[in-house]
Amino acid sequence: MPKFDEIRFFNDDEVNNALLSIIKHPMMKALMHFTFPDYNEELWNDKFKNINSISDFQHECIANTIRQILKQSSDGLTTSGFDELSKNKAYLFISNHRDIVLDTSLLNLVLLDGGFIMTASAIGDNLVKKKFLHILAKLNRNFLVQRGLSIREQLESSKVMSQYIYSLLKNDNRSVWIAQREGRTKDGNDVTQQGVLKMLAMASENQSLTDFFKNLKIVPLSISYEYDPTDVLKMPQLMAKSRNEVYVKSQDEDFTNILSGILGQKKRIHLHAGQVLDIEFDEIAQTIDNKNKQLQAIAQIIDDSIIKNYKLWPTNFIAYDLLHSTNKYSEHYTENEKMVFERRMDMRIGCADQTLRESFLAMYATPVVNKFKHP
Repeated sequence: MPKFDEIRFFNDDEVNNALLSIIKHPMMKALMHFTFPDYNEELWNDKFKNINSISDFQHECIANTIRQILKQSSDGLTTSGFDELSKNKAYLFISNHRDIVLDTSLLNLVLLDGGFIMTASAIGDNLVKKKFLHILAKLNRNFLVQRGLSIREQLESSKVMSQYIYSLLKNDNRSVWIAQREGRTKDGNDVTQQGVLKMLAMASENQSLTDFFKNLKIVPLSISYEYDPTDVLKMPQLMAKSRNEVYVKSQDEDFTNILSGILGQKKRIHLHAGQVLDIEFDEIAQTIDNKNKQLQAIAQIIDDSIIKNYKLWPTNFIAYDLLHSTNKYSEHYTENEKMVFERRMDMRIGCADQTLRESFLAMYATPVVNKFKHP
């Protein structure tokens, strides 16, 4: 539909031309050499000529890219909860957000390998200002969240995006991924922004709020990295916040974060698909009349699921004990794991600034605090 043209991903009949338009771009060459280290350029050029849909591109290229990322910068990906989902139903995955590219890419690899419907995924248009990244995002079924708009423009943009997401889910039977908040969680505190839910609800039309959200088939998704590959890059913004300063991004900061997320060490990664939210909405409808309070309750249900199913790693328990000068969780890690974590922290941030050190540790420790509030 024309009203979605500014934000939509490519239609399949646009894919081949778009792909061939970036085939000689240095970043595409680097990406393909990384993905297919045993191929010469001629081989993957020939492969591209026969790619005529987003599904082709994801199956033939991007899935292999993500496997290479896992092979070279992680100790493996594990999953749980996905066996409870239907393979022919579209779901709205609402997840905590730690990495710009990998969160949704890992989910889609899991869905691809499991035979599930892969997602269309929201991405801020500020992250794809470079033409190459813009085309690559649309080739990966990313749709654009428009940033930097006036209040009036933002309202209209939110309406269009809400209608687009609903159309994908209900008309196209296409699953959708969206983060629980604008931007990545930088302090480890995974909380759903009510504004995200308000945006989704703009497409509700004549349905009650609770019926509308029930109809979306929401799956809360918990993504847990043992090491956050961009942890040190999140520190300047956290430090500015601690000093009540306005943080201004550097020119290429987003691009640096994307590369660091892809190439940085992650150790183990776990994705858990929570149960599809359903009867919870009936309970909210029966007990809460006010729409704002209903939205608060829905956000809380999503938060509870994400936090409950977040997998805690030794790094989380180590950070908690270091931050609080305790051995409370020492049974969850070895002395060697603690030594490796401290050495990594010292290499990344040094020890001079106590506030910086505490912010770094809190990023890893907060999921422990949250988890044990939700037994």
